[in-house]
Amino acid sequence: MLQEHAKIVQFISLAEEVTGRKKLQKMIYIAKKMDFPFSEKFELHMYGPYSEELTLRVEELCEMGFLNEQRIDKGSYVQYQYDVSGEGQRFLETAEKVPDSLSNFIQKMQAKSSRFLELVSTLLYFDHFEKKEQIEKVQVVKNKLKFSEAEIEDAFVFLNDLELISN
Repeated sequence: MLQEHAKIVQFISLAEEVTGRKKLQKMIYIAKKMDFPFSEKFELHMYGPYSEELTLRVEELCEMGFLNEQRIDKGSYVQYQYDVSGEGQRFLETAEKVPDSLSNFIQKMQAKSSRFLELVSTLLYFDHFEKKEQIEKVQVVKNKLKFSEAEIEDAFVFLNDLELISN
């Protein structure tokens, strides 16, 4: 019944913690695109692919006491940090096992900034286009972020690395 919720708790547990709602959204989206079993639907929004379903599930998991949500005041904005509670760890005992490769996959993404993951996830959103068109689409929808050619190339290298892990 709560299998989709359990997958999110497992994901955050493997990450140990995730700082930033945007980062969590991007990490789950990238994992889904790399064929890890996440069912949330994503649409393109201001910060790249976004899932209202994921937002609601995370809120529900916090309300059920399975996730801890910490608000961090950054002055001009508030950042959220998520980790798994003791109750959440007990909940995971009933969950299906995740692929072994997911842990390494998550650690690779954890090491990257939200900005970089926004670039990677947006490139993936346009993965049905040729590489040149993907880049053009990203430059249009993310023109305010002014991603450099080097950043875009790094994103493609990163995607190749992730594909090797997920296969």
